[in-house]
Amino acid sequence: MKVIFAGTPPFAAHALHAVAKEHEVVCVLTQPDRPGGRGMKLTPSAVKAAAQQLNLPMMQPETLKDAYIQAALRDLKADVMVVAAYGLLLPQAVLDIPRYGCLNIHASLLPRWRGAAPIQRAIEAGDSETGVCIMQMDAGLDTGDVLRRSSCAITPDDTAQSVHDKLMLLGAQDIVAVLQQLPDVQAVRQTEQGITYAKKITKDEARIDWNQAAAQLVRKILAFNPVPGAWTMRRGQTLKIWRATLVDEHNDNAAKAGTVLRADADGIVVATAAGSLCITELQAAGGKRLSAQAFLSGNDLSVGEVLGAV
Repeated sequence: MKVIFAGTPPFAAHALHAVAKEHEVVCVLTQPDRPGGRGMKLTPSAVKAAAQQLNLPMMQPETLKDAYIQAALRDLKADVMVVAAYGLLLPQAVLDIPRYGCLNIHASLLPRWRGAAPIQRAIEAGDSETGVCIMQMDAGLDTGDVLRRSSCAITPDDTAQSVHDKLMLLGAQDIVAVLQQLPDVQAVRQTEQGITYAKKITKDEARIDWNQAAAQLVRKILAFNPVPGAWTMRRGQTLKIWRATLVDEHNDNAAKAGTVLRADADGIVVATAAGSLCITELQAAGGKRLSAQAFLSGNDLSVGEVLGAV
């Protein structure tokens, strides 16, 4: 089968490798190189690196709305386009080009968590499971019929990265399975019940509000690990918090939310509006990610200090 593949991050690159093993990838679409890293040098996407490794033809258009790009895609006479976290809008003219349309690898159990950040929103909401859907793309936002779905559990210590890695494997397996079944695979219309939207995450949203409940904050910390990273203020500087757990120690309203109740080798226990959490991994501004024990050996954080103040 002749396949156009469109994607950008590692999630998509893994799927590209799987698809290329089984089918003829006639073109790879990925976003243009973007500035990244400490030096903000132009950096190729993970999909571009994979395409180069596989010696596949590639294009990096700024948009798919241009007529000459659409004409080039039409000339490929592809059977199907596979889309995975591409990051560019596919106009209807492009959706109509491949013989079997465009199939999206979406990292949620649709119709739950349509949109930009399904993995993070599922963890933040406390979902016990998530999964991957292979969806027939249409003009809506993740509204197309589902050709295949696979689920996996979200464990209490899962981060966005660990769930991403699970779904990356599922997505690659499932898209290969669907391509093998085309055109006979059965499509299922999404239900109108249980629709939720996973809006894009902002850095400001990742700031910890200690006046929220501990359980909610732990989910946020795990959901925003590794990007953008949950953070709070300490002595006028940003303090990133990468991992935390719920603890049984109660504040009993005796200490202000954000107050450090305990700081030792087991972690840094902080009071919240409802319950307490224990920080086990964190990072000072300009420093490295450290365990709580390693952090305390080099910083004078003490019981009674209040986190969150500017």
